[in-house]
Amino acid sequence: MTNSAKLREESNKYTPGGVHSATRNVEPFHVFTRGEGAYIYDADGNKFIDYQAAFGPYILGHNYPYVNNKVIEALSKTDMYGVGTTDLEIEAARKITTHVPSAEQVLFANSGSEATFHAIRLARGVTGRQKLIKFQGCYHGWHDYVARNMLSSWDKIGKRDPGSAGMLEEAIDNTLVCTFNDLDDVERTFHENKGQIACIILEPIPHNIGIIMPQPGFLEGLRELCDANGALLIFDEVITGFRHNIGGYQKVAGVTPDLTTMGKAMANGFPIAAVAGKKEYMQRFNTQPGGDVWFAGTYNGHAVGTAACIATIEVMENEPVHEHIFRLGDRMRTEIRGIVDRLGIKAYVAGFGSTWTTYFMDFEPKNYTDLQHNDAEFYVTYRKKMIEKGIYKMPMNLKRNHLSYSHTDKEVDITLEAIEAVLKEMTGK
Repeated sequence: MTNSAKLREESNKYTPGGVHSATRNVEPFHVFTRGEGAYIYDADGNKFIDYQAAFGPYILGHNYPYVNNKVIEALSKTDMYGVGTTDLEIEAARKITTHVPSAEQVLFANSGSEATFHAIRLARGVTGRQKLIKFQGCYHGWHDYVARNMLSSWDKIGKRDPGSAGMLEEAIDNTLVCTFNDLDDVERTFHENKGQIACIILEPIPHNIGIIMPQPGFLEGLRELCDANGALLIFDEVITGFRHNIGGYQKVAGVTPDLTTMGKAMANGFPIAAVAGKKEYMQRFNTQPGGDVWFAGTYNGHAVGTAACIATIEVMENEPVHEHIFRLGDRMRTEIRGIVDRLGIKAYVAGFGSTWTTYFMDFEPKNYTDLQHNDAEFYVTYRKKMIEKGIYKMPMNLKRNHLSYSHTDKEVDITLEAIEAVLKEMTGK
């Protein structure tokens, strides 16, 4: 047996499925032991160029020295206290409010799911309403408020599709599901639930299903519909925040939501998340004396996360992080398009900035329904064959890839060579 296989067997003794998050149990199964820069290594000594990036946190690269050293420095003198605040919390919050347009005030949590939970609860507290709108295919965490109609089977689109056993029926039914890029559908939903909808929550780019870009006017239209109907607009920027711009995708789009959730790339892989928004709403949290919306958490604002957040944003402020990863992303997408064109393969190369994915279909998808035209078997097989060549892309359907500041043209060259070889092998061309 390989070392990974032995360790997997051991892990299964103590943990259901041997993994600690549902989407980690994929084939081929690896036990990873080291990460450095653009590379990850498994227990058998195999080396991979990493484009999975733990679903996106590693915008600078694995074990980035500046961030790690700032965390070590912080932990040499501080940690957490459970009372008052710390200088690290103040500075991390200041940086976020400096850069993110909607962030007049910030509260720290530990995961994206916590942040979206709090944002939705706040929206309900502010409006006194129960219902919310999310979009088919989008992911906003594991909690009952939003865990429905995510990666639905095709026959479940437009139908009631709870994501888990044990969910509250009331939570499922108070979450209304619309089609991304379809303003008419959203407007109709508001009309049918007049005066009942507290908020819209969305990934401004639905990255849970790869990269579906918002069509011109869509985000602006959502802003107008929320204003017209007295609902709050929540951008879930747990993935897009800091990765697509230091101010989030809202800065790129020029559309300012009422509330924003952040995580992942804000601290280059260290555990921290945030909910931010307009001061008039944020002061409803009971961290402010007199606030009536509950917010708490023992580990909120821990030195590990806040120090990493400050350091990560400092690198973005002082170095050409986005210029570098956007250039590599543009090059990757352009050259993959050239490869599939030369080979006559039906494909659409989607992406923005440092992210990309290759859908095996012949048009640009605008929503989750369109993605049923993607050749899922080909998509997953292609990714598995890339892993065999030392290129790690998540071997699941509809998953995005991520570049980091540690990737260089050398890694892109190696990747493009492997892509062409694998596609030639799979198509016999």
